[in-house]
Amino acid sequence: MDNKMEVKILEIMNTVLDNRTKKKLTVLSPEMHLRNDIGFDSLDLAELTVRIEAEYDIDIFEDGIVNTVSEIFEKLNSK
Repeated sequence: MDNKMEVKILEIMNTVLDNRTKKKLTVLSPEMHLRNDIGFDSLDLAELTVRIEAEYDIDIFEDGIVNTVSEIFEKLNSK
């Protein structure tokens, strides 16, 4: 996994969490589930999608639901 990308995704996720006054992440692991582990709801996921698309020009939900951090990295690495 690209460390620079991992840092950027963590930063984006923390921006989303901070905007919702939710607890920020200190680490990001590929196995983390976006809803169950990180606590994202549908509004958070919509904001996450927009922010990732703005940064990487890719819609991570274009081909279906993304549930884990590793699935986000797979999408970004496949573009």
